[in-house]
Amino acid sequence: MAKVLKESDNGANILQIKNVSKTFEDGKKAVKNISLNIKKGEFVTLLGPSGCGKTTTLRMIAGFEMPDDDGGQILFNGEDITRMPPHKRALNTVFQRYALFPHLNVFKNVAFGLKMKFIPDGEKTDKKGNVVQKFRKYTKEEIEEKVNKSLKMVDLEDYGHRNVNSLSGGQMQRVAIARALVNEPEILLLDEPLGALDLKMRKDMQIELMQMHKKLGITFIYVTHDQEEALTMSDKIVVMRGGVIQQIATPKKIYDEPANAFVADFIGESNIYSGVMKKDFCVEVLGKEVECVDKGFKRNEPIDVIIRPEDVEILDKEDKKALYTAEVTGVVFKGDHFQITAETIAEERNEILIHCNLNDVKEGDIVGLYVKPFDFHIMHKNRIINEIKTKMIEPNLVEICGGEFPCNCDLEADTPVKVKIDFDDVIVTDDEEDGIIGGRVITSIYKGSYYQCIIRTDMGYDFFVDTDDDWLKDDRVGITVAPEKIIIEKDEEVVESNEN
Repeated sequence: MAKVLKESDNGANILQIKNVSKTFEDGKKAVKNISLNIKKGEFVTLLGPSGCGKTTTLRMIAGFEMPDDDGGQILFNGEDITRMPPHKRALNTVFQRYALFPHLNVFKNVAFGLKMKFIPDGEKTDKKGNVVQKFRKYTKEEIEEKVNKSLKMVDLEDYGHRNVNSLSGGQMQRVAIARALVNEPEILLLDEPLGALDLKMRKDMQIELMQMHKKLGITFIYVTHDQEEALTMSDKIVVMRGGVIQQIATPKKIYDEPANAFVADFIGESNIYSGVMKKDFCVEVLGKEVECVDKGFKRNEPIDVIIRPEDVEILDKEDKKALYTAEVTGVVFKGDHFQITAETIAEERNEILIHCNLNDVKEGDIVGLYVKPFDFHIMHKNRIINEIKTKMIEPNLVEICGGEFPCNCDLEADTPVKVKIDFDDVIVTDDEEDGIIGGRVITSIYKGSYYQCIIRTDMGYDFFVDTDDDWLKDDRVGITVAPEKIIIEKDEEVVESNEN
């Protein structure tokens, strides 16, 4: 396995992305002001769900997409390459679909780029007496040497004569990698390169890519939506959502110390609950105050609590060590462990997922549960209430994300206001036409007894919603709110600014 670099390692940055954004012609902002440093020789994975901006980021690094012209920069070894065309960058891309030429054999596929390439060949004096750079193409012997060397790197040295259509998916992927490596790039970009392979071949190729990275010593930047792939292969993982970087860390830190509920939910399986930080080292979660190792939060601050399934210990229900009592609702054998589902017995019952090696637990059993203090992962909430700056349309009617919402507020038309709406006061309708405004489900996270989903309106505002329903990602839904649930305050900052 590739070595894990610590965040504190002071290696040289081969690539720097500074405040880069990308907006497409339809107005969609795919990448939002991201910054990232990549060290020479690292295996860095851009990880996230479909539409998070990871492939767009990779394409901007490659030069296939240009960033917004707003001052953002992409630096390669300190040189600004933000607007440099792809063929002038010292990097190459391997795509998911390989992009091999079906009418050429393996050797000719790998050699194709070399035949088109011009390389420096000393200097000459032109007709005006100026000294200029001479260029030439590679010789046949040079091409043969480079292609054979690249094929050997991917263990295909005897396959040069083969038709690419006769190869397996894994072999075709290695040909695509050889074609990228033949140009001796300093950075290899890989855009979901294993996505078209079956499970066994994908596992085998993961190992091959790690060995290749270790042997070559060049920088790999890898795009995937597969969490296990990222955790297995990477030195550093960049988790993205909605065009924004959520966390940059080693695989171990991403798993053990997720930055927020989204990262915890996306990376592996997690129990995610809303809680309250009562004081330093004391959190209220699942209806009980328990010891934790966190400090520095405000007293009684609403927080999210993450508990990994493998960190829950099942005890006898009478065991004094038990923090909670729960009823087992399901037991499934997963090959190397049992997956147990239970519901805590309290005023509000919450579901908890447990991974363990016990084989004597059955559905209906009442058990005790224990979690060590350092296995309660406490994190700040991204938001505790929906808040929107807008204006009144007329008394008792307010504009929210382009929609006209009835409300209980008699402020005059055009009065600047702040609107606040609790998560559980947002009503989501399956038929978009039944809502006052529409939106698209971005994420849905189960929090033990309810789901918390994010719905992005057509004007770009993200509504956080607590609901009993598990809405599917990318569902189009309607949004409405009861008039009495809309809290409205005059926006004094805007009023004072207008008066001045």
